[in-house]
Amino acid sequence: MQNQKVEIRKFIRALPQGSGVYLMKDRLGHVIYVGKAKNLKRRVSSYFQGSRRFVRAQPKIAAMVEMVCEISIHETKNETEALLLEGKLIKEYKPRYNTDFTDDKQFLLVRVDLQNELPRFRLCRHKKDDGSHYYGPFAQAGFLRSTLSEMRKKFGILLSDANPVKLKDGKYQLYDDVRAEIFSGHNETTKEEYGERVEEACSFLEGKAKSWLAELREKMQKYAEAMEFERAAEFRDLATALSKTIKKTRRFTKTWPTIDGGNWAGLERLSEVLKLARPPAVIECFDISHVSGTFVVASMVRFVSGKSDKRSYRRYKIKSFEGNDDFRSMEEVVGRRYGRLFQAGQEFPDLIVIDGGAGQVSSAMKAFSDLEVDPPCLIGLAKREETIVFPDEREEIILDPKDVGLRMLQQVRDEAHRFANQYNADLRSKRIKESILDDFKGLGKVRRVLVLNYFGSLENLRKATPEEIQKIEGIGPKLAQSLYDFLRVGKK
Repeated sequence: MQNQKVEIRKFIRALPQGSGVYLMKDRLGHVIYVGKAKNLKRRVSSYFQGSRRFVRAQPKIAAMVEMVCEISIHETKNETEALLLEGKLIKEYKPRYNTDFTDDKQFLLVRVDLQNELPRFRLCRHKKDDGSHYYGPFAQAGFLRSTLSEMRKKFGILLSDANPVKLKDGKYQLYDDVRAEIFSGHNETTKEEYGERVEEACSFLEGKAKSWLAELREKMQKYAEAMEFERAAEFRDLATALSKTIKKTRRFTKTWPTIDGGNWAGLERLSEVLKLARPPAVIECFDISHVSGTFVVASMVRFVSGKSDKRSYRRYKIKSFEGNDDFRSMEEVVGRRYGRLFQAGQEFPDLIVIDGGAGQVSSAMKAFSDLEVDPPCLIGLAKREETIVFPDEREEIILDPKDVGLRMLQQVRDEAHRFANQYNADLRSKRIKESILDDFKGLGKVRRVLVLNYFGSLENLRKATPEEIQKIEGIGPKLAQSLYDFLRVGKK
């Protein structure tokens, strides 16, 4: 690592002083941050100067700098190109730290109080069973507030700061100040007409905003071409926030209504401890099981909204090698699971839990590296003191035994352990039953395998007639009858 830092400083000294975009990468070559710069050399070097106040003042930036093992750049002709390229690369790579710096704990919901005569759009942090519609959770709180402000202008809706007045003719005056002039729609309106505005705005929050996104991007381009970079960046950031808003709204409304109070608390706590953008709606956990190096198997259990989804459980026999190696076993099954999902274009879970410590976690990460696929959040739960282990340089975490987040992890881990042990026991039980053929002297090892492969199981063999048994190559009528009689006695 020290040698890499030396190489990075050497690289920085040779950087040009023109405009461009820089990409910071971790030890696996994954892009973790994308930034633009008017002066590449000055900007990039600022991260690696210990005296820089903005690095020391923000722990997340300091943590990111510690993870950087490689930097690459794209030079541009001017700041306009840098601005546009930065947005494109962020969309392409989805670097974790581009969102982590603004996400933190600023998650908000948009609450629409439909039970009121004139519903308002408000910000809140907790969902209640009060008849309102909730949209979110949204990360970038500042952008969300800007979004609502823009929505008020576009749709003529009420936010929390309004005091509408009912007029004598039954209509409502929404605003009693100069703001009314800049909002869409008439300031004096009926309950029914205002309801149509609310429906439009709700449709937008549900994701029907492509046309507006196109408008924002056109404005961004316009300001960029006019060399008004700050205004261009505003519209770019707003468009990015809106894109995320649409995506996260769909996922939120689909998943969370099924979560009970206890599970919600556990998942919410995990999002806090693991610094996730939202509570992990889908968790998958892996465990390896064997008996003295034999019958090596693995399990994968899946929890959705904090509850076990047993139809999605998977169990694995280790195929790539023989013997007992937990690390290689973990690497194989993780690679098989997510290689298949990736090829099928299916979504990964929000959180992967590995039953084990740093070695098992490292093996799981190697599987993703071999697939050349970025993993979702991945942690290990080591049995020593129930320690949470990370695949990067973050310190291990030991939670209080009563912590609801830890209990959620333990529930998932224990289920994976149970499922793996059950599969292991089933295989051993099957092998014990089938070993009865070892006592039949008329069959050697090769023909025992042929017999079991032909019928599939001992139970199917017991049901077979002598005529069916002698269909197997190398078994004549006499041997077939003897085996049939032997199995009848064994069954009694």
